[in-house]
Amino acid sequence: MSTSATPTKTPAGGPPQRSVLDKVLNGIERAGNKLPHPVLLFLGLFLIIGTVSTVLAAADTTVTVPGEDKTLAVKGLFSGEGVRWLLENFIPNFTGFPSLGTVLLMMAAVGVAEKTGLLETAVRASIARAPRRLLPYLVAFVSCQAHLMSDVAILVIPPLAALAFKNAGRNPIAGLIGGFACVCAGYAAGFSIGALDALYTGITQQAAAVVPGGESAPTHILINYFYTAAASCILALIGGFLISRVLEPRLPQPDPDADAHSGSDAEAKPEGRGEEATALPAVTVTVNARQRTGLLRSGVAVLLYAAVVVTCWLLPGSPLRGEGGALVPSPVLDGIVPLLFVAFVLAGIVYGRTVGTLKRADDAPRMMAESITGMSGYIVLILVISQVIGVFDWSNVGTLLAVNGANLLQSAGLTGFTGLVLFVLLVCVLNLFVTSGSALWSLVAPVFVPAFMLIGMEPAVTQAAFRIGDSATQMITPLNPYVFLMLTILRRYEPGAQLGTVLSRLSVFVVPFLIAWLAVLGLFYGLGLPLGPGAAIHR
Repeated sequence: MSTSATPTKTPAGGPPQRSVLDKVLNGIERAGNKLPHPVLLFLGLFLIIGTVSTVLAAADTTVTVPGEDKTLAVKGLFSGEGVRWLLENFIPNFTGFPSLGTVLLMMAAVGVAEKTGLLETAVRASIARAPRRLLPYLVAFVSCQAHLMSDVAILVIPPLAALAFKNAGRNPIAGLIGGFACVCAGYAAGFSIGALDALYTGITQQAAAVVPGGESAPTHILINYFYTAAASCILALIGGFLISRVLEPRLPQPDPDADAHSGSDAEAKPEGRGEEATALPAVTVTVNARQRTGLLRSGVAVLLYAAVVVTCWLLPGSPLRGEGGALVPSPVLDGIVPLLFVAFVLAGIVYGRTVGTLKRADDAPRMMAESITGMSGYIVLILVISQVIGVFDWSNVGTLLAVNGANLLQSAGLTGFTGLVLFVLLVCVLNLFVTSGSALWSLVAPVFVPAFMLIGMEPAVTQAAFRIGDSATQMITPLNPYVFLMLTILRRYEPGAQLGTVLSRLSVFVVPFLIAWLAVLGLFYGLGLPLGPGAAIHR
């Protein structure tokens, strides 16, 4: 049975009839297309906050944080004091933004591992010889660890999964759609730490500072590590089941005459928008002997490096221990980013030297530079976001909104897990229109992180809840450009596929993954388990 939502023609041969799904998706696409560029969106928000702060300051508005004796006055940006503050702090707001240096450092390190071919080879090796019956579960598990590769994961894993399914005698369409769904839904999960974690954490740290004393709240890069690691295992099991038992039995068989070569070309033009697709290069799922040797050597190098770090951390009296000899918190957690930087660069260099993708001494710095160059759009966005959050903090408008939001949650009786669920659902809806995770988190974090802190929750739990909403609906919004890339690749196997075909099949995963994410968070919340090292749920 095909789940295609292809329009059918009227008996009179008139214009094609559109299904309810097509109308809804077209409406979402039109509404989303009207949203301005994120930089312009935050620039508008900056002007709104500046105006609101000035009006509230003129009205002598004050706010008292529960548990604090000090009353804070709202300060206006468009005043003498505000203009002076902005001129003095514009550059510090930008250069001091916590996630900026962390993200660039991680991108530079991951760039070496990516451009030498290490990450792609690791993905191929993990699914190349998987048993036929376990293949859907292994694809789902690898996909749920893939945010380490950033958006490259979306370009690499689904086509490779399709080829793995084809080689195993299974429907390659199931591998393609299932791989894409699991990459998107598990994008914020996994055992690995990457630039996404650094990005989230930096914004969380700035948002927590809105509340007096919030600077001391745990906001390191591992505050969600236990939660995301556990969630990735559950998501992999559910994803494998959905691919094997729900999606694959309902798929049509691939067209035997179609060119069933999928690819991972990031420059492919998305069909469905009046453009012809460019040819996608064929990829293979096998790993040759040299690549296996490189993978083994890089793995051994990283294990030896990790052993040295852990040994130095555990030694009594070690400078890597925290105050009083504590393991948590300690300089190891505070300095996890540079430690990870060395690990990725070391692995990439060892692999590149083995397979020949890294031949000269200046190849690694060049790869780092190329990776950071790709972050230019992010740097420009942070330039504006940092000013917005800075004004939120300095003007006390953020504190005012947080206190009122906390009071609203308390008056509605939504001070526990129910409040987190409603926040997740809100993010799910917003994610249909604002597909950039950093942009969306920057919008909601300055309000909801302090609001939940004021009702007794640590920033770690708000960030964990955001991860759910940011992942669950990403796969079904027409504003996600990778959806059209999947359509392009799908047409290699199923030439008649339409946008509705892709979205209807992906929709199978949304609710089960959303429930699974929430169930894992509910388990942590109910048992009071830490979401990461030193990151409790309640304050």
